[in-house]
Amino acid sequence: MKAYTEYLWFQTKNRQEFINITPDVEEIIRKSGVKEGLCLVNAMHITASVFINDDESGLHGDFGVWLEKLAPFGKDAYQHNLTGEDNADAHLKRTIMGREVVVAVTKGELDFGPWEQVFYGEFDGQRKKRVLVKVIGE
Repeated sequence: MKAYTEYLWFQTKNRQEFINITPDVEEIIRKSGVKEGLCLVNAMHITASVFINDDESGLHGDFGVWLEKLAPFGKDAYQHNLTGEDNADAHLKRTIMGREVVVAVTKGELDFGPWEQVFYGEFDGQRKKRVLVKVIGE
């Protein structure tokens, strides 16, 4: 069995962004040489997310609005922020959107359903963060 690891690095301009990382993940799978196996994509920071969904701007706008309703940004709104932080909402948003995804690799490609893509979700941006991509298989 083969195993291949690579990291993607992000430093977003905005506090909250959704970035389609599917082409990056596909390139890593190609480099791995794995034809049949699994690909783990994992946000390595507690205020960022990796998730699978449709690459449609209206949907991404809806995510932003929905997440802000569930966990609004506000320095005085959370106990965590009493420690000197201002990102409690980002921790909650990450929990809602998820930490990682695992996708089957079939014939050297991501084995997706219709419209599925892999996204990096940033909820406390403007600083450098990484995403682990690990491909295992044969």
